[in-house]
Amino acid sequence: MSLQAWLAVVSAAAAAFLLVPGRPRLPRGPAAAVPPAPGPGGLRRHRLLLALLAGAGGALFVGGRAGPVAGLAVAVAAWVVAGRAEPADVRRRRALVRRDLPHLVSLLASALRSGTAPGDALRLVCAALPGPATERLDRVAARLALGVDPVEVWGSLADDPELAPLGRALARAQATGASVVRSVERLADELGERARGDVEERARAVGVKAAVPLGLCLLPAFVLIGIVPLVAALLTSLDL
Repeated sequence: MSLQAWLAVVSAAAAAFLLVPGRPRLPRGPAAAVPPAPGPGGLRRHRLLLALLAGAGGALFVGGRAGPVAGLAVAVAAWVVAGRAEPADVRRRRALVRRDLPHLVSLLASALRSGTAPGDALRLVCAALPGPATERLDRVAARLALGVDPVEVWGSLADDPELAPLGRALARAQATGASVVRSVERLADELGERARGDVEERARAVGVKAAVPLGLCLLPAFVLIGIVPLVAALLTSLDL
C-alpha cells in the first residue's frame, strides 16, 4: 500500500475519532452540585492530532524536497490556530451572560430602590437569577461582605468583558457620590433598549438569510411551471 493510501486510512480513522463524541460521565456525590467548568474545547483537546494530519497533508500536497518544509509550516499554523480557538462552552457562557445582564441589572435596580445595600442587593439578585452572570457576581458580593473597598470592587468588575457596564456605572456612582439607584436604573434602561435592538436586528437578519434558500427552492418550481411549458409550446409551434 502506498504512502498516500496509508495517509488516507489514518486520516479517516482520525476523523472518525474526532467526530464520535465520548460517553458523558455524570458527577456523583457533592461534586454533582458544582457546575462544571468550561472544557478546553475539541480543537484544543486534539490540537496535536490535527497539527500532525495537517502537516502530513501539506507535505504530500506539495511533494518533493519542499514537501517537509511545507508540512512543518502547515503543522505549526494548525497548532497555533487550534490553540487560539475559543471553546464552545466559553462562547455559550459569554452569550448567556450578555443575555441575562439586562434582567440582572433591572432586578438590581429594584432591590436598590427598596433601600437594600448594594452588597445585599447583589446577593438577592444572585439567588433570584442563577446563571453564569451571577456566578461572577457571587465573588463580588463576597468581597463586599469581607469589607473590601467598594471602589476597588466595582473597578475590578469593570474589567470583566461582559459585566463591564455594570461595574463602570457602580464605580462612577461610588467615586462621584451620585445616586447608585439612579445610575443602575439608567443602565437598566440602556441595556433594555440595546437588547430590544439586538433582537430586532437578529429578526431582520433571519429574513435576509432565509431569502437565498427560499429563492433556491422556488427557482425549480418557476422553471418547471413557467419556462418549461413556454419552451414546449415554442417547440410545438416550430414543428407545425
